[in-house]
Amino acid sequence: QVQLLESGGGLVQPGGSLRLSCAASGSIFRLTVMGWYRQAPGKERELVARAFSGGFNDYADFVEVRFTITRDNAKNTVYLQMNGLKTEDTAVYFCHALHKSGPVSDARDYWGQGTQVTVSS
Repeated sequence: QVQLLESGGGLVQPGGSLRLSCAASGSIFRLTVMGWYRQAPGKERELVARAFSGGFNDYADFVEVRFTITRDNAKNTVYLQMNGLKTEDTAVYFCHALHKSGPVSDARDYWGQGTQVTVSS
């Protein structure tokens, strides 16, 4: 089992910045992907950014160049630095991890409980 603990959400004015953190704990063998999704009221959950264990990062188009995802593999932690926040970035942000429990096991999805990000003046 893997647990994901998020932190860093809050209220920020348009144009401001926030940094989200997500630490994975438990019986960790290999976190193949760690990333962030978000869900706004009345909308489906969507990918924001993800970081692969091989070093490749992937971003949603709406991120443009405003957000940066980084991983600290030694700490099993992923970060999302969000700059230039817009009101439309308001959502619950969920940490996601794809974890393999062994070298030949299938990967399994894990989710954090979410952290609220509100962008408002």
